[in-house]
Amino acid sequence: QVQLVESGGGLVQAGGSLRLSCAASGRFFRINDMGWYRQAPGKQRELVARITRGGSTNYADSVKGRFTISRDSAKNTVYLQMDSLKPEDTAVYYCTADIVRVYWGQGTQVTVSS
Repeated sequence: QVQLVESGGGLVQAGGSLRLSCAASGRFFRINDMGWYRQAPGKQRELVARITRGGSTNYADSVKGRFTISRDSAKNTVYLQMDSLKPEDTAVYYCTADIVRVYWGQGTQVTVSS
């Protein structure tokens, strides 16, 4: 069984920064793509950022230039550095890992106050 455990969420003022982490554990050979999604109240879940095993990245237009995704393959961990946070970034953030199929973390709350 594969488990993804997120950490790093919390409450921050607009303009501040947070760093999310997500560590994968369990029995698997390797992880392909890893990513972060978010879901705000009353809205659909949306892709925030994705990173391939080779390090290629893509971002939602709304976070380009403010968020940075990275990974440490040796630690099976993906990170999301979030800078210049805005109230509209408030959401539950979920990490994903593509290991034969896509696994999801339990989510971590990010709240940005104005």
